[in-house]
Parts: sequence; C-alpha cells; structure tokens
Amino acid sequence: MAGIAVRLPDGSTRALPAGSTGADLAAAIGPRLAKAAVVAEANGALADLSRPLEDGATVRIVTGDSDEGRSVLRHSTAHVLAQAVLRLWPGAHLAIGPAVADGFYYDFELPGGARFHDEDLERIEAEMRSIIAEGQAFVREERPLDDGLAFFADQPFKVEIIERVRDQEATSEDAGEAGGAGATVSLYRNDGFADLCRGPHVPATDRLGHFKLMRVAGAYWRGDEHRPQLQRIYGTAWESKAALEEHLHRLEEAERRDHRRLGTELDLFSFPEEVGSGLAVVHPKAGLVR
Repeated sequence: MAGIAVRLPDGSTRALPAGSTGADLAAAIGPRLAKAAVVAEANGALADLSRPLEDGATVRIVTGDSDEGRSVLRHSTAHVLAQAVLRLWPGAHLAIGPAVADGFYYDFELPGGARFHDEDLERIEAEMRSIIAEGQAFVREERPLDDGLAFFADQPFKVEIIERVRDQEATSEDAGEAGGAGATVSLYRNDGFADLCRGPHVPATDRLGHFKLMRVAGAYWRGDEHRPQLQRIYGTAWESKAALEEHLHRLEEAERRDHRRLGTELDLFSFPEEVGSGLAVVHPKAGLVR
C-alpha cells in the first residue's frame, strides 16, 4: 500500500500510510502527544486532527498548552455553550462566539425578549458538562452558499453573515465565521447541533471540560447601537484543571487589589451615584496622603 511522508518541525520525516490524519501522526510519535493533541498545523494552516495529511506536508501537532491550542479549546467550548443555550432556550438566535484573550464569549438573542441572569450561568454550565460527557464528535461540512442559507434559515444572524460573503461585503470576521472557500461555507456538527464556523475544533466534546462561565453582558450586533441588542455570555477555558484554577486565582488577586475597591474601603475616595460612576470624590484621608 502506498504511503506518505511528512516533515516534522525538527526537520525529520515520518512515513505514514496513505490517508493518515493528524491524529494518526500524533499517535505514531507517542501516546503522550496523542493525548495532548488539539489540532494539527499543516503547511502553516491549522486543521482538524481528523483531516488527512498530504504527502510532503510540513506538519506540527498543536497541544492544548500552547496559544493556538488554547484558542481552539476556547472556541470549541463556545460551541458547546451555544448548544447548551439552545437546549435550555429553544428558538434562541445565535450570533458569533469567538475565542478572545484568556477566554471566549457567545452572543445570543433569546426568544420573547428573555434575558440571561447571573443565576442562569450555573444551569448552563451543568448542561455544557452533560454535552461534554457525551463525547460528541465535531464533524466538519462544506456547503454551497445557497445550501448554507437554507440550512440556517431560522438563524437570522448566520443568514446575514452568509449573505455578506455571497455579496462580497464580508468583513474579516464574517469570513472567519463562514469559512469555506469562495462559493462555499463551512459548518461543524456535533450530535443534533450545528454552527457556522471556519474551525478547526477539537476532535470531540470530551476533549473539553476545564472551563467556567464568568458573567453576562449586553452587546449590540456588529457593535452598532441601531442593530439588535444581544445577550453575551463570557467564559474562560484552559487545558487543565490546574491552569484554570491558576487563572481564576489571578483574577481574584487582581480584584482584591483593585484600586476602586481599596480606595472605598480605606475611606480615601468614593463614586457617588449622583455625581457619576466615572468621577471620584476625594475624602479627607486621601487629601492627607496627597
């Protein structure tokens, strides 16, 4: 049977059977790498571990403790967040859910003008953990633009993104969401859920789990105050329990040292509502310090 050869970052080559994937390469290198692998980088582009490798490609296995790996973990966790919200609020409209510095967010329009509350985060987390425990595979599909419009007909924000790609009015953010190549868009399925996405993603939901939903906020669609106001959920996700706990500890320490809180507790200044939240009123003690 014909095989392929790929080049590794150290300059060495590895022979593999034809049709081998990034996951196969990681397993051939060693079980520890296979367990830590998140995606593969082939010829400079990130790809799902399930994608077959090309003969002669330069391939690097990306692990969860790298910047690229954490970004994939966070974006995949954002998909699970959207899936959980749809289970709990059927009929919700999905906007976008990118990875950001130290975490991710996802924007929603809930049916009937409903709003998220902080107490909702706990039950959303519980639903997400159920999805993660199911080990649902992330499966990539590419569809023609018209098929994509029909598939997401009940999701107006996804339709708008695809229409902007079709009409060549897409921003870089739109192109990132729609993925595909020219006349197609890409989506990822896991179980009965599907989302418009360029990817890549972790192989399955059980590769996730070290996450926490942080807070609820409001956000205008496309940052335009004349467009719909959406509900945004922020979260953070990491490659291990230890990394997650370390991050949460850093946040707690930063909050403990926050000058606004310390200044109020030490009777140095305050921010009276009648004056405005951005204007500090200096107290006598602060005057003495000065």
